Amino acid sequence: MTPILLAGPAAEPVSLAEAKAWMRIDADDEDDLVGALVTSARLIVESATRRLLMTQSWRLSLDGWPRGNVVRVPLAPFQSLAGLQIYDSAGAARPVAASSYTLDAAPDAARILFTAAPPAPGAAAGGIAIDVVVGYGDRPRDVPAPLRQAILALAARWFEDRGDVASPLAREPLPASVAAMIAPWRRPRLA
Repeated sequence: MTPILLAGPAAEPVSLAEAKAWMRIDADDEDDLVGALVTSARLIVESATRRLLMTQSWRLSLDGWPRGNVVRVPLAPFQSLAGLQIYDSAGAARPVAASSYTLDAAPDAARILFTAAPPAPGAAAGGIAIDVVVGYGDRPRDVPAPLRQAILALAARWFEDRGDVASPLAREPLPASVAAMIAPWRRPRLA
């Protein structure tokens, strides 16, 4: 299963103004840098927690159906199923009838359960496309406060330690304070 980003978040969970206030920056000459640090920090927090913070659209591309007629959605928190289609050998898409499956829309463990064997794709590779919408919501306040705080802390740390001098802190995979903030939100990996 290959996840492909279709539409990223429309906004960051932490605004430029919030980040500048947190970092005590009054001037506008480093706005691009601060914005990039916030985006980078969001990506690190998303990777570490295995959660997508703001609303995003993704496509899950599969070559074939998994065993047991159950497709587990690996992205969280799940919001909705936007589309489910198969491709024939000519590359034409055909929607899968909603009557052939049920959706378990649990935010952290969404699944598509087929009542019978799903239709086989005609394409040998990437013959199944499942479009999903994930994230906590469209507004920054929809994202849990500890995750927003972790983004602020990480962005501020990078702003202060730009790597000009070798720092023992730069060797940490994730600062201990940030790791502690996000620890309760981490989704475990299943084998």
